[in-house]
Amino acid sequence: MTISNFWLYVPLFCLCCGLLAFVGKRKHLLNVLLSLEFIMVNIFWFMAQAFGHLGGDLYFVLFFLTLAACEGALALALLVSIVRSHGSDNFGSFNVLSC
Repeated sequence: MTISNFWLYVPLFCLCCGLLAFVGKRKHLLNVLLSLEFIMVNIFWFMAQAFGHLGGDLYFVLFFLTLAACEGALALALLVSIVRSHGSDNFGSFNVLSC
């Protein structure tokens, strides 16, 4: 591993940490959503580093960031809806997700 490729390995390592948190900590919905946002931020960081290093335009990266923000807003609305209907975000208390 050379120092010139170090910019590539840091976001990938953080992405793997986010995937481990997503798989390992599934007790509460908020933990799952935070790990998904961490994964999205690391993918954004990796794409920004890769496109910036290659000398390309960053318009696609900004489009990806916009979609990640929309996904976060949708997930927050889902979390609020589930907490209002079931009382908590604990996955053990969900028998059947019905309205």
